[in-house]
Amino acid sequence: MDKNSTISSHHKLISEEPLKIIIQDRLYTIIMRTPGEELPLAAGFCLSEGIVDKPNDIESFSFSDQSNTDKVILTLNKARKNKISKFFEKFYLSSQQEFNINYSNITGNHCQIICPVKKNDLKLDFTNALYCLENLSSIQPLRKNTRSSHAAALYSSDFKLLSIAEDVGRHNALDKTIGKLFLDSTLYKTSLLILSSRISCELVQKAAKADIPVILAISRPTYNAVKLASQLNITIACLAEKSGLYVFCGKSRLV
Repeated sequence: MDKNSTISSHHKLISEEPLKIIIQDRLYTIIMRTPGEELPLAAGFCLSEGIVDKPNDIESFSFSDQSNTDKVILTLNKARKNKISKFFEKFYLSSQQEFNINYSNITGNHCQIICPVKKNDLKLDFTNALYCLENLSSIQPLRKNTRSSHAAALYSSDFKLLSIAEDVGRHNALDKTIGKLFLDSTLYKTSLLILSSRISCELVQKAAKADIPVILAISRPTYNAVKLASQLNITIACLAEKSGLYVFCGKSRLV
């Protein structure tokens, strides 16, 4: 073939669309996400933001229109609403403003206190944990088709896969997979989080809110993520260059 010649081919590209999260009848945030699993995404996001701590904090949770999954509406029960009322008074956006918002400037507002993870007695088999990390791509159908999705997978202490999600955004993937277990009231079973991306401070915070003690990732963590994980009693590690894991903190949990 001539080195200057070109060929055409078809490629599947990942999609991203805005998801509006409405809380107490007002616009809270807009997230650019890969369509699918919107309710778990919103639930996981609200947990990480400190808006909810447990499923029964939610009075109602649904799409604004069953034919339109681009807007999720969440209503808190009276006790939860009263507990965080000052936060909402300060940070809420009026729903009348939503059409004038620049999507790129929208971020959530944290109203939570993050406590250290309590699972001090947990011991995970190093070999099995490494296997879960090395084989993450085998349970990523979206990545196989598009080569551009992030994934987050949650496992029990005996390495049963509890939940997995993919998304164009690494934060979204984690919120989706946490949200699924949160809504099922089974998040407490989680011992291990596997990430396709690097470990950042935001992902450590989300794991802490979900009380997840161990995070393994393909890429290395940031310096601040390691510092924060140490403070929050979370083990973090990533793939080593040739084989095995680099463990940055909490090594006693991997045996």
